Amino acid sequence: MATESFEEVFASDEVGVPADRRTHFRHSGHQATRRDLTAAEFAELLAEASEGDRVPTPRPTPATWDRSELDAEGVVELIGGLPFRGNDDHQRRRRRAARTLLTWLAQFEGATWQERWINGGLEDAQRTWVGQVLATYPDLGSRSVRSLTCEIHTGMMALLAGQIIRPAYRWLLAQHFNFTLIQTRRMIDPDGFARMEAHCDKTDRTGQCRTGAMNCVAMILLNKGGYVADITVDDCVDFAAAMRVSHRAARHVTLFYSLLFEMGILGDDAPPTLAAARAPGQRTVQQMVDSYRIVSPRVRELLIAYLTIRKPELDYASLRGLASTLCLTYWRDLEKHHPGIDSIDLAPEVAAAWKHRLKTIRESKQRKGQKREKPERVMLAVRAFYLDLAQWAVTDPARWGPWGVPCPIRANECVGTKRERASKARMHQRTRQRAPVLPTLVATAERLKKEAVARVEAARAVAPREGFTIGGETFIRGGGDIAKTTFVFDTETGRRRNFGLEEDEAFWGWAIVEVLRHTGIRVEELMELTHHSFVAYTLPSTGEVVPMLQIAPSKTDRERLILVSPELGDVLTAIIHRVRNGKAVLPLVSRYDHHEHVHSPLLPFLFQRRIYMRDSATNRNFVARCIDNILLASGLTDASGEPLRFTPHDFRRIFATDAIRTGLPPHIAAKILGHTNVNTTMRYAAIYSDDVIAHHRAFIARRRSLRPGAEYRDLTPEEWQEFLGHFELRKLELGVCTRDFGSPCVHEHACIRCPALRPDPAQAPRLREIIANLHARVDEAKQQGWLGEIAGLEVSLAAANDKLAAMNRLTERHGPVHLGMPDFRPATGLQG
Repeated sequence: MATESFEEVFASDEVGVPADRRTHFRHSGHQATRRDLTAAEFAELLAEASEGDRVPTPRPTPATWDRSELDAEGVVELIGGLPFRGNDDHQRRRRRAARTLLTWLAQFEGATWQERWINGGLEDAQRTWVGQVLATYPDLGSRSVRSLTCEIHTGMMALLAGQIIRPAYRWLLAQHFNFTLIQTRRMIDPDGFARMEAHCDKTDRTGQCRTGAMNCVAMILLNKGGYVADITVDDCVDFAAAMRVSHRAARHVTLFYSLLFEMGILGDDAPPTLAAARAPGQRTVQQMVDSYRIVSPRVRELLIAYLTIRKPELDYASLRGLASTLCLTYWRDLEKHHPGIDSIDLAPEVAAAWKHRLKTIRESKQRKGQKREKPERVMLAVRAFYLDLAQWAVTDPARWGPWGVPCPIRANECVGTKRERASKARMHQRTRQRAPVLPTLVATAERLKKEAVARVEAARAVAPREGFTIGGETFIRGGGDIAKTTFVFDTETGRRRNFGLEEDEAFWGWAIVEVLRHTGIRVEELMELTHHSFVAYTLPSTGEVVPMLQIAPSKTDRERLILVSPELGDVLTAIIHRVRNGKAVLPLVSRYDHHEHVHSPLLPFLFQRRIYMRDSATNRNFVARCIDNILLASGLTDASGEPLRFTPHDFRRIFATDAIRTGLPPHIAAKILGHTNVNTTMRYAAIYSDDVIAHHRAFIARRRSLRPGAEYRDLTPEEWQEFLGHFELRKLELGVCTRDFGSPCVHEHACIRCPALRPDPAQAPRLREIIANLHARVDEAKQQGWLGEIAGLEVSLAAANDKLAAMNRLTERHGPVHLGMPDFRPATGLQG
């Protein structure tokens, strides 16, 4: 075998990686494609990646320990006694490889092997450490560079598994030590990793994510030492931050933390998720104020004192909003435009300039330069700030007296009646535009769910790497035994698709739309529904058991009960069946409240998914994405031709509008929606306001009281016959006319176009004949060039198709159920 030169072996950056795998690493986004980072650079990136997170206090990597203080022969003897896999020949090679690497490390100063490892500078050469060893190797001799490279890798595996050295995370995460980590797990803590594997088997965690999670735990032990049971929450947070800097797979990070938490290793008071462990939680008032970098120390202390007094009466979200208004929108804006300002007693021109700037958003990067819709809310908060200080200055002049200054905002400047009316009009117009297309959205969600299920079943019906056709498209199923997530390749585009993931999103999109439209709850209330939300209420009068849905306190801190309709019950049953997935109970997960900045305790949430072998509650972004996917598939557009947008709150407004329009009293609707004020409910409903209805009813009552009673006479027989005859004339060819009594036919008896025609499902064959005749007439008109006739016929054809669809819906909703023919002959003794 010819001896290879150093340059030939290390021409590639992926030292020690086989040639057939280098392309994979080059395009997989691993650390192999990045340059080596020094300790200072890694620390800087780590601080940047962890900005806003809780600062952890992990266990320090020990400077020295017993095994690192052994001499070379003691290390070789220790490695020879470790239970590595392989025969005696493999063990001899492993001892020789360890001695080779120890010989190289011995040339550096240090009392322990850990000190020599650090002084050797290999931690700064994450990718090319083998090349650095070979470049300064004392005696290369006639051995090939490639054989010596393999030996150095083997020696490093032995030193790591034997806990002789403990590299930093930046070096460990730059390597591809899959086999080394497997051996490490067996050497360092076999019992602990055996417990983890047993827990993975018990909770149905298999595959690559499981291996990655186990490797994460192994790397923590390689750096910190100890056993699996010694790992702390801060160790996990510290390692997760290093993973983000190294651009390693985040799914392994979340899974390894979940495994440690479920096994009870992190302690009873540990946060339930890695995100909860990283989150700083609720900030103090001082931290809020200091985050805005206020220059004036006097005003800074004033704002801290003011917000501290207001804190008990506000929830955390409202407190953050008030702090942002006073510190950022108000005072920081003044400091930027008036440097050196140190008093809240503003000159008239300063106050006027601030009010003018307030009309435009300046503090948000995403919305900077846009018009502020409701500046009155900001001025109202600032005015309340001044008035509170003035009142406190009277009751406690020693503390608040210097701040009792005139308020620069007048009371009438905080009133935005015109803007409120415009906002209400826009909201009502939005509701009126979306309410008619809600049935289309619901039908699209149902269709997408059925199509996704059909695709998954078709893919799982074929063997791996076999083709199949569904919906006019041809796919090839991916290789491997895929039982839960089905990957396929589109033969036309070559794009890989995950039918399992598509089916999952289609189901949750359907479930989200159905629950929102049947309940009118807020999106945060939707995500807080749990299995415990079902309440059985027994009517005291009849003893009937009525299913109710308990809505947890959210915006108004008031819980409420909603009646579960049969349709809603079917949806919730499907959700529970899916989440349970054959288990006796629903998985317990934690949900992050982005308003309060806290994580909930472990609860059986209904809206949860299994992602990367970890159960997690859905968030607002997933809800919005599911609704957007349904809208995209529906093809709905607004008046300008742009794609129509739905938000979860649109379903709430439509629910309120339909409830009041169909006769539900407004105060009952307010209770169902969780409004403390009935005016809020009427503001949601895109109908006449309650004062208009009340005045109209009062007007009718006054008219009746003023008119003589003789005018309220009984009907004559002729008038009654006229009334009955009117309804006898309602019977039509395709159904029944539902226009009001005494009203003329505005469509001039073009019934097939009239929305007042209620179609009869029994006349569906006749309507199909009419549709076929209309198609023939359209074809004839096109041949003859009768353009005006074509336009009229197409309108009639579209209306006929709508009537046929309405017939089909009525048939599906009220279809007959065949109960069979009862047989009484056995009971009477008669046979045959």
